[in-house]
Amino acid sequence: LCPQVPELEKATVRIQQPERVRGIIRSLREQGAAKLQVVSDFDRTLSRFGCNGRRCPTSHNILDTSRVVSEDGRKKLKDLLHHYYPIEIDPNRTLEEKCPLMVEWWTRAHELLVQQKIRKDDIAQIVRESEAMLRDGFKEFFDQLHKNNVPLFIFSAGVGDVLEEIIRQASVFYSNVNVVSNYMDFDDDGVLTHFKGPLIHTYNKNNTVLQGMGYFQQLSTRTNIILLGDSMGDLTMADGIPSVENILKIGFLNDKVEERRGKYLEAYDIVLESDETLDVVNGILRYILTE
Repeated sequence: LCPQVPELEKATVRIQQPERVRGIIRSLREQGAAKLQVVSDFDRTLSRFGCNGRRCPTSHNILDTSRVVSEDGRKKLKDLLHHYYPIEIDPNRTLEEKCPLMVEWWTRAHELLVQQKIRKDDIAQIVRESEAMLRDGFKEFFDQLHKNNVPLFIFSAGVGDVLEEIIRQASVFYSNVNVVSNYMDFDDDGVLTHFKGPLIHTYNKNNTVLQGMGYFQQLSTRTNIILLGDSMGDLTMADGIPSVENILKIGFLNDKVEERRGKYLEAYDIVLESDETLDVVNGILRYILTE
């Protein structure tokens, strides 16, 4: 496909339109670092989906299963997951059907977390004790972007306080990283009282929740985008970018691979099936960013 990016030959890679992908990658290289920005999801995209046959926790899971949540709270949060997660990934349901149900799920989960009186001071320790894992190759990914001054915008329906802590503890929270997510609000005693709005769930990661932020407007010269996601909802993350010349959409297909493959191949330029690494992304970045 692209001899300069040998990672694209990996067995986990699927591409429906190789010619098109080759063209985009070539354009990204020709126009270089100055025109590039990366827009990425976090949970199960920058973080791992699984390890040794076990699921890795998302930023919500890390809180849900931590010692600061009561036994009863944990059970209720798990019940919500078992009820709503199959809906979230069901390829046969429409977005219109899913959206209100996602709002319902996130709202109920956040209410349960607020009842736990979580303390701000506990978050670093909760993350330290968790099984959170970033994908293999994360350090090269963050380092390459930082070194070349390429902005990384992390757009997450997870818990911002937790995912920022994960990145911080991995020592890759650089100045070029910006996060938009669901953030907790604490009172003067450092106790969680509510989540700040607007609520971000899997299927509203678009311009509607970015209003008035002006992030993409400040980067108006960066018209080349690499978008990384693991769900259909992630495809709209770059909608707020005023003008896009080239966009390369890379999708991690982590779960229910067979039944969702078709939809992913139509929607994403490059689909990575059950691939727990950032090898392909790093290979492409290396090619684009190397003089």
